[in-house]
Amino acid sequence: LVCVAALVVMCEAKPQYYQQQRGYPQQQAYPQQQGYQKPFVPIVAYSNDISHDGSYAYSYQTGDGITAQESGYLKNPGQRDYEAQTVQGSYSYTSPEGTPITVTYTADENGFRAEGAHLPVAPPIPDAILKSLDLIARTQPGASANLGAYNQGINHLPNNVIA
Repeated sequence: LVCVAALVVMCEAKPQYYQQQRGYPQQQAYPQQQGYQKPFVPIVAYSNDISHDGSYAYSYQTGDGITAQESGYLKNPGQRDYEAQTVQGSYSYTSPEGTPITVTYTADENGFRAEGAHLPVAPPIPDAILKSLDLIARTQPGASANLGAYNQGINHLPNNVIA
């Protein structure tokens, strides 16, 4: 009986071989999704002028109403400490909500400044800050001299900022 039980256990313990599939695995075909294709937008006007002195101007207009223009030049050429690239330009487009957007900008030795009706306006400078700036300018005349290109003084602030 022990021999028969051992024979049954040996037969059940033999390795199981499964038939393997022959050939290469097949790739599954997934249906191609039709994605949103943006409509073709032609360039209806384009201009690009570069001068020998380094100044330039470009502009373009697209078929969907986008426009852009920019011009730039080197200010104070040859004056090492006063040279500055000056750029002025604008661009316009219609927002997804249908609102016309126009931005005009200037970039020069005073930094980058953009303007547009849709851009937020900075709050006015509080009176206490204006008074302390004035006090600093009167009591420490050399303090504002260290500001370099940022030294425009309070008189050069935009009109809507001075209280």
